[in-house]
Amino acid sequence: MPREGHTALVVDDLASARERMTGILAGAGWRVSTAGSASEALEKARAERPSIIFMDIVMPDMDGYQACRRLAVDPQTRAIPVVFVSTKCQRADQVWARMQGGKALIGKPFSDAQVIDALRFALA
Repeated sequence: MPREGHTALVVDDLASARERMTGILAGAGWRVSTAGSASEALEKARAERPSIIFMDIVMPDMDGYQACRRLAVDPQTRAIPVVFVSTKCQRADQVWARMQGGKALIGKPFSDAQVIDALRFALA
């Protein structure tokens, strides 16, 4: 599934969530970069140009929705698909996530299969 030289950026303010997601993606053959805040994610997205971003929604400095909107207006990052990851994933949350520019929303706690399915869907 991963293409040669492609990286996933994992963004979450909780180290344990970053580690879990990183383990799943690395196990699927992806190189993984991480960010502990939305601001750091914006910097890394511009510098590293990842193939996909898995972004938590609720973070202290800036939420994932705000970060996604900023990515969408930047010519260097607007083509990078964003998959939101959150404890909030009711139907309304799914719709709102798509309205904010996300390709998908997966709930916490997430399974390996959910992450891989979201990856396939977002890159299709």
